[in-house]
Amino acid sequence: MGIKSFGLVPSDIYIYKIFFSMFLHGGWMHLIGNMAYLWIFGNNIEDHLGHIKFLIFYLFCGICATLIHVFSDVNSTIPVVGASGAISGILGAYLILYPRAKVKLLVWFGIVTILRVRASIVLIFWFVYQFLSVLKSTGEGGGVAWWAHIGGFIAGILIIFLLGKKKLVEKEKGPWE
Repeated sequence: MGIKSFGLVPSDIYIYKIFFSMFLHGGWMHLIGNMAYLWIFGNNIEDHLGHIKFLIFYLFCGICATLIHVFSDVNSTIPVVGASGAISGILGAYLILYPRAKVKLLVWFGIVTILRVRASIVLIFWFVYQFLSVLKSTGEGGGVAWWAHIGGFIAGILIIFLLGKKKLVEKEKGPWE
């Protein structure tokens, strides 16, 4: 049981695996990394949408991300797992709703330094990194589902606009301030 049973294999799609694959992870670091992004960015989006809409938003972004990944290589036999596609949707929503919020980054300049940077800069850099990673990826072997990240991010942006983002959120402080 586990990844082989519930992970989504693009060349062998079962509808239930689209859902279950979002809740499986390839290891503890995979899970911890995804939960860190969810913790940092998710609470503001949940506050903005409300609990039920947030859950629907999260699942829909995850489904969109998974399908984009599947369409990027329909013959792949490598299972895709993880919440990163859905969380990428949260990042896209955060870019639209909180572009001027500041987030704290731990950066290594010989010593660990904390920088406060606008969310828009961090998230645009993150998205460009995902896109460049797709371009340099060979597609061989397991790894990161770059297309899922890109698909989830774009889905998050589009859904926020479709929901009528109301107005840009007045709150300009990020979750770390």
